[in-house]
Amino acid sequence: MPMSKVEWSIEEAERIYGVSSWGGGYFKIGANGNIHILPDPKNEDMRIDFNSVVQEISQEGIQFPVVIRFHDILRSQVVGINECFNKVIAEANYSGKYNGVYPIKVNQMREVVEEIVDAGAPYDYGLEAGSKSELLAVLAYNTNPNSLTILNGYKDEEFIRLSLMGRKLGRKVVVVIEKFSELLLLVKIAKELNIEPIIGLRSKMTALGKGKWQASSGDRAKFGLTIPEIINAARYLEEEGMAHTLKLLHFHIGSQLTDIRAIKDAVNESARIYTELHKMGFPLEYVDVGGGLGIDYDGSKSTNDSSRNYSLNEYVADVVYGMKEVCDLEGVPHPNLVTESGRAITAHHSCVVTEIVGEIKADGAMLDTSMCENEHVLLKNMRELLNCLTPEQNLQEVYNDASEWKEQAVSAFKLRVVSLEELGKIETLYWQIMRRLQLLYKDVEFVPEGLQHLDFSLSSQYLCNFSIFQSAADTWAIDQLLPVAPLTGMDKEPDMNCSLVDITCDSDGKIDKFVIDRQVQNIMPIRSLEPGKKAYLGLFLTGAYQDVMGDMHNLFGRLNEVHIFSHDDDPEDFYIEEVVAGSSVQDVLSIMQYHPSAMAIDVKRQIDKQVANGQIPPREGVKWTDFYENCLKGYTYLKT
Repeated sequence: MPMSKVEWSIEEAERIYGVSSWGGGYFKIGANGNIHILPDPKNEDMRIDFNSVVQEISQEGIQFPVVIRFHDILRSQVVGINECFNKVIAEANYSGKYNGVYPIKVNQMREVVEEIVDAGAPYDYGLEAGSKSELLAVLAYNTNPNSLTILNGYKDEEFIRLSLMGRKLGRKVVVVIEKFSELLLLVKIAKELNIEPIIGLRSKMTALGKGKWQASSGDRAKFGLTIPEIINAARYLEEEGMAHTLKLLHFHIGSQLTDIRAIKDAVNESARIYTELHKMGFPLEYVDVGGGLGIDYDGSKSTNDSSRNYSLNEYVADVVYGMKEVCDLEGVPHPNLVTESGRAITAHHSCVVTEIVGEIKADGAMLDTSMCENEHVLLKNMRELLNCLTPEQNLQEVYNDASEWKEQAVSAFKLRVVSLEELGKIETLYWQIMRRLQLLYKDVEFVPEGLQHLDFSLSSQYLCNFSIFQSAADTWAIDQLLPVAPLTGMDKEPDMNCSLVDITCDSDGKIDKFVIDRQVQNIMPIRSLEPGKKAYLGLFLTGAYQDVMGDMHNLFGRLNEVHIFSHDDDPEDFYIEEVVAGSSVQDVLSIMQYHPSAMAIDVKRQIDKQVANGQIPPREGVKWTDFYENCLKGYTYLKT
């Protein structure tokens, strides 16, 4: 239903859908009602109409759903964080430098890592790895001798030998010690190979983060050394003649930090540890404040789990000035600053576009409810209730009566008192009454509590051609809020409400939390589907984690990917630079240890047998064989 009595406009659409609030300057609603992409928020003249992107994808024969990557947004985010740190460092007369790294666990896609490395090259922006597989990738791609390679996570002997190989290649590879036993192993292998490591110590902070991941710090944190362990580690290196290899202090208090106060507390605590270690004779060069720079998924600029109450500039200023204040007070040199911001770098650049392929209505099919002889009294009562319904009645009482009679009808049906057809007519009348009540309450200031759920109960479920478990795993797993919006038509007032369901055969495959009018609601206002016209929805800010965390539920594999670059000389201001094919059916079957080629032979053998028995004509048998083989080669999602 319409969300406001205010006359509909683009400004009203922005208020309802909040695109500019969560869009980070990269997404806005254009004057034509379509979402526009601004690859460079400082250049309002460079605009890409999302509808043009969708149309070109369709014309190229690329099947939906698709992941669309806007590489200019990715580059812009890399440049933005580096420029912000450099600006604040200069303003603060801070003597250290900024040496940021991108943690590839957030999105390990090769194209993403390559773009980040290239955009970050002028700033010596490095990479972080947390596993052997990631380390192997980072060693191949982080070739800048001036950038850092930070190694987090638990490590075995092979992991450590790989890190020392990086040192042999002339890289600034920093091994961050997560538990004391790792240090013993690192020192042993470094001396065996005669390679000098760069060592960092991760502190188990007492300062707690704010948000879903606040357990990353504190006494029960999974990673890090306690204060006694940090002191013992430093003194052990001193005893081994390797005190000079201790270069970095690391901490991390959680991903998606929602409250700036948590950052202030953590920086202050880490600065105190750094200065004390320095005065003990361990002149560290770097303090790594870890990840946690949040993004505003819901546009509320609050401490909600899906938001943040600070800007990038405020975050950077608190890190720089917080470290400077303590160091100046203690008379210790300013360390170089490292951050491991991944979510803030990648989230905005990627979105999922899916086609709406169907509508599931709560009050679906309707029966003729004309009066018949000998019909049950419950049916008569329900018809009379509908026919006599007026705005002057006690509408709460009407709702109560309709609900009670519907329940009684179901019980009567089970007792064989009401027939199946009578029950169907009663349900039809019930939903007609609910629709009438919804209309009567549309413009009323106060809606009784019992009727406040009507908009949700009567909303449609739009069936969308994608899998939540593959493309938006966090919405299911940790209740992460991701913005959803129609890509076109927002110049027209919504005339209905909906939630979304995917094509998996799982009741959890749904999205029923939306950012509407700066609040989280369980329905989204939208225009009704037009017969014969395709409609698309965008699921935004999916570049962090969603691209790499999807599972194989129902064997829906990876989506087709389309890589977009802006180009001012192009009539549409963009071009498709690359298309990466998603998973085929035979791809996902092979992952699950099936053998598609053998399956095709087995099915052909069964078809040949039916042909030999005269059950299938030979020409038809060939067509069925080809059909099966083509399905194996095809996309896992619905063809629309």
